[in-house]
Amino acid sequence: MDSVTSSISARELRADLSAIVGRVSFGHERIGVTRNGKLAAVVIGVDDLELLERLEDANDLAAYRAARAADDGVRLTLDEVRALAAHEGAAHEGAAHEGAVRESNDG
Repeated sequence: MDSVTSSISARELRADLSAIVGRVSFGHERIGVTRNGKLAAVVIGVDDLELLERLEDANDLAAYRAARAADDGVRLTLDEVRALAAHEGAAHEGAAHEGAVRESNDG
């Protein structure tokens, strides 16, 4: 993760929580927290969190607009969806059974 400015262990985080909060709040650091030598979490400031939320909202809006543009207007009833799901489930089970039969015949 290139955007993590430094890392500390979970034990260090517990011991220096107040200082860590100050570093991310006022120093705009992104501090990785490790457990057993592996990155487990990242402590970020409120500004970074708000930026991430704005980016997620923009991404969601773009996905919504793309889905709307691709919508063909066709709608299914709940019964139609259930029938399709049952048909696909049966087809999947049949294919799995055929594969098992083939394996037993090949073996």
